[in-house]
Amino acid sequence: MRYKKIVVPSRSILVLEKQRYLGYIAAMSRNKKAYLKMVILGESGVGKTSLMNQFAYKKFSKQYKATIGADFTSKKELEINNRLVNLQIWDTAGQERFNKSALGVAFYRGTDACFLVYDITAEKSFDELDRWRRDFLTHANIKDPDNFPFVVLGNKVDREEDRKVPKSKALAWCKSKGNKPIPHFETSAKDAVNVEAAFYEAASVALEREEVETEV
Repeated sequence: MRYKKIVVPSRSILVLEKQRYLGYIAAMSRNKKAYLKMVILGESGVGKTSLMNQFAYKKFSKQYKATIGADFTSKKELEINNRLVNLQIWDTAGQERFNKSALGVAFYRGTDACFLVYDITAEKSFDELDRWRRDFLTHANIKDPDNFPFVVLGNKVDREEDRKVPKSKALAWCKSKGNKPIPHFETSAKDAVNVEAAFYEAASVALEREEVETEV
């Protein structure tokens, strides 16, 4: 009787094949289109809707119309870090009663990144950021609040002469939250200042967090 010789791969070959397989999986993950949900929070009148419209449609309206409940828009197929990303951006009412309602809680669930917006000409809007952040973390049931992708926006820099919130104060607040400072941008929805950069930053941080969680 003749026996067929069986060749057993060495440990180094098995390790190499495993690395190739993991590399293939990682490449497939990078090439796969990502869908990210973003929520914009802040007091009424800080410019949340205007920021969303400027980013999604490159338009600005001087007429103020308060958001009732919530609204959303999609910005399709952005390329971020060599990946195609579809953003779904939720613009919520700035009233506290919405934030604590069942409807508000439902909108927060499944959020991948959150904008906290204040008006640089209205100090109260900045003072309320703690409440908006705290309520979001509670209602969205975030398990790791120190590492969740927040981005803080100080809007209406086109009204610099009316500024009430120093940039240094906002940066100090951002540094006091979590393991590393929350990204901060001073924006103008009217003049399109830093709007696109802020949304790209939020998407980039959200993608990084998604990749880390996938690896774990």
